[in-house]
Parts: sequence; C-alpha cells; structure tokens
Amino acid sequence: MSETQSTSSNPNRKASLWVSVIYFAEGFPYTVVNLMSVIFLKDLGASNELIGLTSFLYLPWALKGLWGPVVDIYSSKRRWILTMEIICTFLFVLLALGALSSQVIAASIFVFALIAFVSATHDIAIDGFYLDALNKDQQAFFVGFRSTAYKVAWLAGNGGLVFLAGNLASKHVAGINPDGTRIFQDLQYSILGTTHTLHPLEFGWAVAFALSALIFLLIYLFQLWYLPYPKAFVREQKADEPPHSFFDAFKTYFTQHRIGWIVTYVLIFRLGDAFMLKMAPPFLMDKAVKGGMAISTAEMGILYGTVGVIFLLAGGILGGFVIAKQGLKKWMWPTALLQNSAIILYWLLAKYKPSIEWVYIANSFEQLSYGLGVSAYTVFLMRTVRPEFKASHYAITTAFMAAGVLLPGIVSGYLQVWMGYENYFLMSFLVAIPGLATIYFLPLEDKK
Repeated sequence: MSETQSTSSNPNRKASLWVSVIYFAEGFPYTVVNLMSVIFLKDLGASNELIGLTSFLYLPWALKGLWGPVVDIYSSKRRWILTMEIICTFLFVLLALGALSSQVIAASIFVFALIAFVSATHDIAIDGFYLDALNKDQQAFFVGFRSTAYKVAWLAGNGGLVFLAGNLASKHVAGINPDGTRIFQDLQYSILGTTHTLHPLEFGWAVAFALSALIFLLIYLFQLWYLPYPKAFVREQKADEPPHSFFDAFKTYFTQHRIGWIVTYVLIFRLGDAFMLKMAPPFLMDKAVKGGMAISTAEMGILYGTVGVIFLLAGGILGGFVIAKQGLKKWMWPTALLQNSAIILYWLLAKYKPSIEWVYIANSFEQLSYGLGVSAYTVFLMRTVRPEFKASHYAITTAFMAAGVLLPGIVSGYLQVWMGYENYFLMSFLVAIPGLATIYFLPLEDKK
C-alpha cells in the first residue's frame, strides 16, 4: 500500500508522517493532563485521594461528543487543529508559570482543566481529519502508526519530561529523612535586588512544562506547513450545512445496528485499565512502608522512556498490520485478552515486591500488549461512524470511552487507600472481565 496521501493540492504528503505527527500532537496534552499530572502532584506531596479526584480533569473528553457536531459543521478540521494547537502552546506556558506560583497545586489544576477542554476539541478535529483523509483500508493500515505515535507522546511526557523534572530536582538533594523522603536545598535567586526562594521540585517541573510549550509550538509550525488539504474538505469549508445537521449527528449515531452493545462495550471495556493506570504511578513511587516500590521521579522517567518504547512500537505497528491484512474479527479477542492480562502484572509486583528489573519487564509487556490491544480497539471505534458525520460520531464514541475512564478514576484513590495496592490491582483485573464478555455481542463484520 502506498503511504502517499493522494490529494489534489498536496500529492507528496506522506500519510505515515502526518498521521504520526498529528497523533503525537493528540496524545501529548492528554499525557500532560492525565499522566504527568499524577507524578507531578505526587512529587509535591498530594494525597492519593486528591490524585484520584483529579480524574475530573478527564471530564472534557467524556463530554466532547456534545460539541463534536460544531467541529463537523463549521470551518475545516485542519483549521480547528491548528487553532487548538496554538492555544494549547500558550496554556503550557501558563502551566510552567503556575508551577512557580505560591499556590502551585491549585494554579496547576486550574490550567490542567483549561488544557483538557482545548485538547478534547483538538482530538475531535484530528480524528475527523483522519477519517476524511483516508479510506477504510488506509485507516486500518495506519492505525498502528497513530496508536504508536499517541503512546510515544505518553512516553515523551511521562518518560523524558518526567525524568528531566526529577533529574533537575535531584541535583539539589541535601539529605534523606528517616522515612526515606528527600531533603531539598532551596534555590535562591535575586530580581531587582529582592531575594526569592524556589523549591527544586517546582523549578524542575516548570522547566519540563516550558519545554512542553516549545514542543507544541514546533508541532504547530510543522503542521502549518505539512498537513494536507484533502479533497473531502471542500464540502466542509463551505460551511453550508443546515442547522438541523447538529441534531442529525446524534440521531444517526444512536440508530446504528446493536448500538446498545456498542455503547456498553466502549463504556466498560477499559474499566480495569482505568483503575490500574491511575494508581500505577503512586504505587511505583510510594515508599515500601506504604506498599510501594520506592522509585524516584527520575527513575520513573527512565522506566517509561527506555526499552518499553521498542515493545510499544512493535505492538502498535504489528497490530495495525495484522488487522489490515486479516481483519478485525479475527484479532479482536486475542488482542483484548492480551491487553487486559497486563493488569495482573501490577498485582504480582505489589504482592512480591521484586527488584526493579522486573518492573522494567512488566512495563515492557504492558507497552507491547497496549499497542496490540488499542490497535484493534481503535479500528472498531472508527467503524462506529457514518460518512456524513465522521468527526461527530467518533467524538461521541470516544466520549463514552472517556466516561468509562473518568468514573473509576474518581474513586481510585479512595479504593486504593482502603484496599491496599495488592488487593486494588487484583480488583482492577477482575473488573476487566465484563468488558471482555461484551465483545461477543459486537457487530464485528469486516466491511470495506
């Protein structure tokens, strides 16, 4: 299959490149808001209960289906993408400044919420762009690229930038408390003759968030130049849809074949995954007396950004390839089972507390299984759309997915404190089973 996207005005734009860039751009703000924020707040001493409650930041992704038709009807999806990216760049700058404020936790959570809303709108436009610019065979073929690029964004933020923040802070460790926590030596600096004090952790995170702004600015500039103008966009650029199209988007979505089972599957399939992912970083960072693995911030960056990347790339690309060649129906069950089996590894880590080498092995398997599982999951989600409302329908579907992640995340901190890490991760694995069962009732015919 040729990877050159055939469009009238951009015949030399390679789909493998722009697909990878836009899905890295889609995954990066999500990473900052939902993954980096967990380590950031844990670093600053926030409780697991508060960290669990920050799952409310996921709310814009759960509600984005409500304004998905606006993106479908008004302007072009390319323009929506670029506009959201420049706004998000500005918000990353505010996040860096918020990390240096006297009310760092409150200020940061407020900016995280703004980024979440902009990022959710950005996602609607990107997913609609992908569905408009590629035919169904290409959508299946490139799903490995998009899911891998999305996860690489997770690793860039949760790996590289977290390591940077932790490494900058670790240069100013003055000692260790009896409970194993670090004692930092505050940074002193002067502005106009006035001396100010800055905590090394806040400085490290401010640098990481400032670098996030730079990364997103470069993404915006690249896409301003390289992102194609597919022929399918000629219709939407006229913006001449009748007003009732907004409501038709919802009507056509909810009259699909087996829509009840589709919604049920999307809502509960990632239930176990949602519980596990929210408390995995606190578990890895907590001291042994709290049942954790006592991994430092810098080590967390290395853990999420080294060998796991190789397994992630292998899983994502292999998943997209085999589904494109052999069909979704054949691979839906095997990939779903493999993806959810990774949850049990965290139960084993909590139970036996092995050396860090085993943590790396578990993380690598998680990346591989995630790449395979999400490839199949994403192809199915893309098949829940109608041609006339691609962005809207995909936004509604992924909003249900977000709701399925939001609700368990809210109570995750309280459940973990009550149950302990070992029982919590076992529970996470068990609640994944009903989601697997719903696959049997899905319309999985491989239609062209």
